[in-house]
Amino acid sequence: MRILKTAICFLILGVIALNLAACAPGVQAADLMTGIAGKTVQEKAVDAKFIDNTADFSLELFRNSIAERENSLVSPLSVLLALAMTANGAGSETLEEMEAVLGKEIPLGELNEYLYTYVKLLPSEKNSKLKVANSIWFRDDENRLTVEKDFLQKNADYYNAAAYKAPFDSQTLLDINNWVKQKTDNMIEKILDEINEDAVMYLINAIVFEAQWQQVYNKENVREGDFTTIDGGREQVDFMYSEENIYLESDKATGFIKPYADNNYSFVALLPKEGIAIQDYIEGLTGDVFMGTLDSADNIAVSAGLPKFSHAYTVQMNDALKDMGMPLAFSPQSADFSPLGKSTRGNIYIGEVLHKTFIQVDELGTKAGAVTKVEIRDEAYYETKNVVLDRPFVYAIIDNSSKLPVFVGSVMQIAD
Repeated sequence: MRILKTAICFLILGVIALNLAACAPGVQAADLMTGIAGKTVQEKAVDAKFIDNTADFSLELFRNSIAERENSLVSPLSVLLALAMTANGAGSETLEEMEAVLGKEIPLGELNEYLYTYVKLLPSEKNSKLKVANSIWFRDDENRLTVEKDFLQKNADYYNAAAYKAPFDSQTLLDINNWVKQKTDNMIEKILDEINEDAVMYLINAIVFEAQWQQVYNKENVREGDFTTIDGGREQVDFMYSEENIYLESDKATGFIKPYADNNYSFVALLPKEGIAIQDYIEGLTGDVFMGTLDSADNIAVSAGLPKFSHAYTVQMNDALKDMGMPLAFSPQSADFSPLGKSTRGNIYIGEVLHKTFIQVDELGTKAGAVTKVEIRDEAYYETKNVVLDRPFVYAIIDNSSKLPVFVGSVMQIAD
């Protein structure tokens, strides 16, 4: 059962990744790590402490970042890797908060070793392919940003992160989005709409998972049926029916486990029991509850019906991560990322953690992708005032040399 527990932890962590993007546009920026191999680092075997702590992080992140009444999907592994890379540039209380959220009682040094070993050992075979990619992009402006070499080296050593120095112009925007598109097998087109003028660094993780079912569905296994939505409506959808042999049950849910080919990964389904609202079930779904449900799995025949579905999901995780216990990292005034580097414009802090996912489940199997972007900004703190012209006001057009009004007027209403 420990083997099952470990294998399913891989799934809930969102291990989602294989780069098949040969046809995607290339990246123009020079990879500073080309030809530079990461140093040999200490490995740390995945054990019960890492599994339990990571399960807690995964379910807490899920509870705090999903939409209430729409399809949601997060990859805790993608978020964990992106933030662990970022934490290697944190110091003092900022680091303490990030360690407490990401590793619970596991300090960052050990977490680096655990994650290095964990990702290295994730299987990727013919019918269940997976790959993880990490990159760091920083603004090419030595008068503004100085990046500590030790920070880049740690992330090369433990996370095999590519490092790009770029001007943060329109070409950089294309490069970052092309990198994302490549590393997610074209499932996620982009992670940035624009480059914030206060952004000095992006730390990005991309994961793709593609696997066939161990037993694929035949045409006769697919039949239409009714799906009751969160609002009580009914949808006609295609259900895929099969006989499974791993049954799950807790006091609040029943479910099943369906393995993928090569038996490296599995799909876990949990259905709240009648009378239990999905929101209430999710609210009580902790790491212990989830892992306990998997530990109690029985080898009992299950007549299973799984709807075909696909959807994309985007969520900004700033508030979720603050609520989980790391608000300092997002504070322009109080964040300490001095081990990462320094900027002449002001203090360095996390401006945004943005997460995008995609999943498709059909007769043949599952493919899914995830990208997590950590945006580092250097905006200095300035006192600001607000002036909203939401009531009658006066305006003028002046000659700057004399300050005399060329036009002057007032607005009493907007509609003529």
